[in-house]
Amino acid sequence: MKNIKLNYMYRDGANYKQFGEIVFENPEEISIAAATHKIKEKLIQEMFFVSEDWGFPSLRIYPYDPEIDHDWHTFEDFEETNAVQSDSRSLGEFLEGIVMG
Repeated sequence: MKNIKLNYMYRDGANYKQFGEIVFENPEEISIAAATHKIKEKLIQEMFFVSEDWGFPSLRIYPYDPEIDHDWHTFEDFEETNAVQSDSRSLGEFLEGIVMG
């Protein structure tokens, strides 16, 4: 059974991009298609979320400028991986526990 990696991105007001990933174990054997469908229901405009609301690290590395920056991160996709789990929740626990933005 492969783990599932969630890829996400932060683009600041100056269009600098930072990329991140979270790896979940998948004992529930949730398909990537099902996970994608479920997460899109909880995203802002089916794309954005506030990383801290979901227990993810923020990808902002430059000082926050409230004039041009924002808190929204972008969900990129899910993929299967052999990488080690980086989040203590399983994929199913994460999908059930996330809150809508």
